[in-house]
Amino acid sequence: MKDCIKVEQLSVRFSDDPVLDHLSFAVPEGMIFGLLGPSGAGKTTLIKVLTGQLCQNEGKAELFGKDTRRLTAAEHGNIGAMLDNCGLYERLTVYENLSFYADIYHTSHQEIPDILKSIGLYEARKTPVSELSKGMTNRLSLARALMNHAKLLFLDEPTSGLDPVTTREIHDILLEQRKKGTTVFLTTHNMFEAESICDYVILLNRGNIIEQGKPADICRRYDHMNKLHITLTDDTELTLDNDSTSAPAIKEYLEQNRIRSIHSSEPTLEIAFIELTGKGLQ
Repeated sequence: MKDCIKVEQLSVRFSDDPVLDHLSFAVPEGMIFGLLGPSGAGKTTLIKVLTGQLCQNEGKAELFGKDTRRLTAAEHGNIGAMLDNCGLYERLTVYENLSFYADIYHTSHQEIPDILKSIGLYEARKTPVSELSKGMTNRLSLARALMNHAKLLFLDEPTSGLDPVTTREIHDILLEQRKKGTTVFLTTHNMFEAESICDYVILLNRGNIIEQGKPADICRRYDHMNKLHITLTDDTELTLDNDSTSAPAIKEYLEQNRIRSIHSSEPTLEIAFIELTGKGLQ
């Protein structure tokens, strides 16, 4: 499997302050890759380097085997992006926005209805962008990123601030893109999102990679944090290690019929991040 993205010892500094510090990783074609970290970790800066909007101070960054500082117009045509500055025209309707970008991308206007139907915006095609909800605006931004049938999608926190239903709809769209062979580079600080749809993730903190791997594999590395949470009938709450050392106590509580509820807390990416940094992802 070829690498769609390759980064080696990449560093970016602003006024001598390191924003990205010697990052190295690769993203194979056809996967959903998650860059997970809190605000200020360097996620957006990395996307700007990879899309050629910003030059690094040190190291290498490649897309499709080419230096990101020397991408041709044709290679840029294989990239779709949904960034924080959404680039939509508020006075134009949903359909008119996509028509405008279809002309830029040299794609057929006949595809617009199908794209709008696939993201659930067909009924709102005549609505000005200024009248759309945040969720609908995000979906339209994603539609714009899909207009040129890109081989690689960069999505910068595409579900930030959205309700669970809209978030799930966007996830379904991204999973469908993966089935088509599209590589998706997703930044997020939502650990549930990363665990749900990403094939591989990097945990980024203060410009440094602090952990990486398949989400399930990362969680297993922190299995020592798996605990049992028990509530007794007198409302006492207990936390025990989820191993054989807790068996005698649990046996005694069961024999005394004192357990109201019991559940385990398997490690998550959030828990791993807290263990590594001492703080959460938000």
